[in-house]
Amino acid sequence: MTLTAATRNKAESLRDQIRHHNYRYHALDDPEIPDAEYDRLMRELQKLEQDFPELVSSDSPTQRVGDVPISAFGTVRHELPMLSLGNVFDEEELQEFHRRVLARLELGTDTELAYAAEPKLDGAAVSLLYEDGVLVRGATRGDGSNGEDITHNVRTIESIPLRLLGAGFPTRLEVRGEVFMPKADFEAYNDKARSAGEKTFVNPRNAAAGSLRQLDPKLTAARPLDMYAYSVGIVEGGSLPSMHSQIIDQLGEWGIKVCPERRVVSGVNACFEFYRSIGERRDDLSYEIDGVVYKVDSLKLQRELGFVSRAPRWAVAHKFPAHEELTVVEEIEFQVGRTGAVTPVARLKPVFVGGVTVSNATLHNIDELHRKDVRVGDSVIVRRAGDVIPEVASVIVNRRPKGTRRVQLPKNCPVCNSRVTREEGETAARCTGGLFCAAQRTEALKHFVSRRALDIEGLGAKLIEQLVAGDRLKTPADIFQLTKDELRELDRMGERSAEKLIQSVEASKTTTLPRFLFALGIREVGEATSASVASHYGRLANVLAATEEDLQTVADVGPVVAARVKAFFSEEHNLDVITRLQDYGVEWPESAPMARPADGPLAGKTFVITGTLPTLTRDEAKDLIQSLGGKVTGSVSGKTDYLIAGEKAGSKLATAEKLNISVLDELGLRSLISD
Repeated sequence: MTLTAATRNKAESLRDQIRHHNYRYHALDDPEIPDAEYDRLMRELQKLEQDFPELVSSDSPTQRVGDVPISAFGTVRHELPMLSLGNVFDEEELQEFHRRVLARLELGTDTELAYAAEPKLDGAAVSLLYEDGVLVRGATRGDGSNGEDITHNVRTIESIPLRLLGAGFPTRLEVRGEVFMPKADFEAYNDKARSAGEKTFVNPRNAAAGSLRQLDPKLTAARPLDMYAYSVGIVEGGSLPSMHSQIIDQLGEWGIKVCPERRVVSGVNACFEFYRSIGERRDDLSYEIDGVVYKVDSLKLQRELGFVSRAPRWAVAHKFPAHEELTVVEEIEFQVGRTGAVTPVARLKPVFVGGVTVSNATLHNIDELHRKDVRVGDSVIVRRAGDVIPEVASVIVNRRPKGTRRVQLPKNCPVCNSRVTREEGETAARCTGGLFCAAQRTEALKHFVSRRALDIEGLGAKLIEQLVAGDRLKTPADIFQLTKDELRELDRMGERSAEKLIQSVEASKTTTLPRFLFALGIREVGEATSASVASHYGRLANVLAATEEDLQTVADVGPVVAARVKAFFSEEHNLDVITRLQDYGVEWPESAPMARPADGPLAGKTFVITGTLPTLTRDEAKDLIQSLGGKVTGSVSGKTDYLIAGEKAGSKLATAEKLNISVLDELGLRSLISD
């Protein structure tokens, strides 16, 4: 191939872009683009330099790790460079890495080489120097050769020992690890910052990097940082085991935290299996990861393999599909939910992120939209993790087209044209149209028939939308007047489907008071509150007659919820709907109400359930706890009494342990009940 001027210019352009993003990432802790976009730029430059070796220069980003540190901190020169890792993105590339390793070691292609496999934490790399077992220096990776002296900050991280435990450690020992902010702590920190009107972090990685680079160590100490060691650097005046995995085990014995998910696997197929296993549990881990790392376990073989200019030949990072991607906002619309909440939604140029193609992302509310200042035409970073609704994480302002306008809250509902209002102290704006608004009607009906409410199987979202559009459903009571003949005329409905749906509607008439109250969709009244109200009053008539003051005597019902309940049952049209529902046969055993919370063995206790239990589903466990007077919430806090944890318990378990909350398995729950 002939090297052209256009190719030279392309390579130089890529270098300039990568240098710019290195500076934003390493020096300013303020990246403009997601990791996936950076990886693409780097791989494109690597391909050009591979095709045209004469393009390679000593100052190319492919020949170094990052960029220079800022001058606010003292500079530390790494006695052994802190190199980066090469990346692979699929099984074929990993197979090729494995083949290169075997070939360089002159081993047969069927050799089952041992690899130390571990999650690739998404945080900030640090170097910790211990002399005679005492921590004397902490440094950032910086450009790999020179980092910043952050000793005053790493000393504030409780998981980093100031003195090693035990004995037998080398006179000088450099420990390398990743400082990170656990997911639950990151969310709690951002919630607190939002409440105080302060700047939030974009993601846990930025939170860790920014926290380490505070000039005042008190600020670092106030942030919930953690660290796992992943390797060693300088070793003098002593020796370490001959296997990487054994070295990490030894560090653990000396009091250094190490990742509990690491494994030694044999052969490339076992590497694939580890990757798949960690990927399945990724969202349940208490810390962010963006892939896994494989290292040839034998230090002797590592020395034989050696290094290329910026990475070891004996290790590689196997990256997950990106949780963040770059795309463009094509439109911003406002959606109306069942409670009338008017929510801004970004319509995006479709992008593959987190394993799926994303074309919409939530902007949460008008305050959040204005805080991020998202506009039509903006280039944005969109984030998706697991089953979480995609969100716009940040805007790349320097890519903003000219002439964009700040988005304003609509004065009228986009569905029914009713007035949009916002109560003092609330983040959400709401349509005032109530059941007149088709959007609220549709969402309210979807809620009414949902599994934890009336549980009308077969009456799905699309069918409800058809019936509302045809003006056949206006209130929940209309559901019980549907006929088989009219149902079978709808799209995707035949004789058998219509008949089964009528049977399901008929079966749903026998319910419970907690389910019925929950199905009504009263604002602020979820399952737990519905159960508390039903248990307290026993009969619907008693609920209807209760005053706001009386309602506040119910467990977990405060002034706001009491006002919502009283307001709902004071509306004549709501009472009409309830009367019609009862006239059409909806009933529940009022003569046998649930045990009052004050009478149950779990009275006054708050539970959170996480993971998979051996014999109970989460719903069954929840029902069991509530039937015995306990309260079940969705998140762990200082008010939580017990966490019920099954297999694959994730960040909630870590939060509970940090808050010293009692953790029980299913057997422990049953024992608690029987005590």
